[in-house]
Amino acid sequence: MSEASVDDVANAMYELVKSTKGKKNLKAMDLTKAMIEQFGEDACDKKKCKLAIRQLIDSGRCIYSYVGGSYITLPPEGA
Repeated sequence: MSEASVDDVANAMYELVKSTKGKKNLKAMDLTKAMIEQFGEDACDKKKCKLAIRQLIDSGRCIYSYVGGSYITLPPEGA
């Protein structure tokens, strides 16, 4: 498979967080593992996943929440 861009990984992470909203809280490592599984180790590594998470947080598409652990979630509605 070809190399995945940081934007591709960030978009896939966002879709995963969106699809699990209200069902499961995802940690950064959960997202990283899912993306490596989806894109393959050659196309997506931990460094690229870290950059994608930073992009999601900095853009405001996702936020960190703390409920007994640090999770990545969607921002509250109307925020």
